[in-house]
Amino acid sequence: MSSRTFRITVRGSFDGLTPDQRAELLAAAPEHDMLHARFTAEGHLTYDLAARPFFTFRFLDSGEAEEDILDATARAELAAEGWLTERGYGFKALTSQAEDLSLAPLGKRQRREQAAKAARAGGDA
Repeated sequence: MSSRTFRITVRGSFDGLTPDQRAELLAAAPEHDMLHARFTAEGHLTYDLAARPFFTFRFLDSGEAEEDILDATARAELAAEGWLTERGYGFKALTSQAEDLSLAPLGKRQRREQAAKAARAGGDA
């Protein structure tokens, strides 16, 4: 059985931040900018607190079966909650969305690369 890669997005809203917490988040905002968003095993946080109170965590996980995406999603939600709680940041309205990349349609470049690989493999036979 092959390994599946899952991308999990956990979204929510900061809630009841103190002025100090807000200042702390604003000071750290450049490292959490949307332009640097990426999916990582430990989770990558992005937000633009100056514009709105919403945040997004992006997690990368894997599993062997399609059902493993449920456990991966639960782990991502717990990790996001843990990160926020550990720092004392209030939050609300957490939602998550998960994608199994093995089921995602191939892009134009991926289809071209796959066709080239198949052609090379056919020439080797």
